[in-house]
Amino acid sequence: MNISKYSANGNDFVIFHTLDKKDRTDLAIELCNRRDGIGADGLIVIVPSSEYDFEWEFYNSDGSNADMCGNGSRAVAHYAFINDLVPKKMSFLTGAGVINAEVLKSHGKKKGMVLSELTVPEILDTEIEFNGKSWWKIDTGVPHMICLMDNIDEFNILEARELRQMYNANVNIAKINDDGTLHVRTYERGVEDETFACGTGMAACFYRAFKEGKVRESTEVYPRSGETLYLGFNGKTITFKGEVKNTFVTEWR
Repeated sequence: MNISKYSANGNDFVIFHTLDKKDRTDLAIELCNRRDGIGADGLIVIVPSSEYDFEWEFYNSDGSNADMCGNGSRAVAHYAFINDLVPKKMSFLTGAGVINAEVLKSHGKKKGMVLSELTVPEILDTEIEFNGKSWWKIDTGVPHMICLMDNIDEFNILEARELRQMYNANVNIAKINDDGTLHVRTYERGVEDETFACGTGMAACFYRAFKEGKVRESTEVYPRSGETLYLGFNGKTITFKGEVKNTFVTEWR
């Protein structure tokens, strides 16, 4: 089968489409292995949907399922568009609900600018104290722990792992810059380590900062990869825009 490797602001994914819905846990582990496989943070499989343009199956690199992935939503939208599966504007079903996306610009089949409209964010808890820090728990498709800090040069991975186990959530630290932009670092479930970027994590950090009146309704957000993402709140959902790259296509047997 033909498989595409995508990079979306530091997150990387293996993507293919098929007519069959089935458990692909073992395949995800095999493909995402960075030594013996293609190497990726996750596997995305496009399958048919009777109501929407398509449905996805999303697997983390350890084979576990994830309901939603912000960067993955933009990567899969570009893949579906350049493979003539959907028009530029599309709706697809994830475990978290329906995602609307649009390919705003595509430079051939190699890269493009894609906007996703994420699911409605839900604030789960605003009064979590841990290690002397204030944490919020927000669901932006998957649950995230959010701490706003003055300095995020150092990320306490042991602390992040403990919080991840306690609250079954991804763990994010974020810094609000003087110009109202954000820098974000994320420890992700399923990868079980810090990643270069996490779309729903950046969205959750943006949403906390917005709800506390610390940023405007739209701003730029920078993950560990250093690339630029554009996040906004339209009164109901979070919009998430950035570039994706189709790094290569290969055949997997």
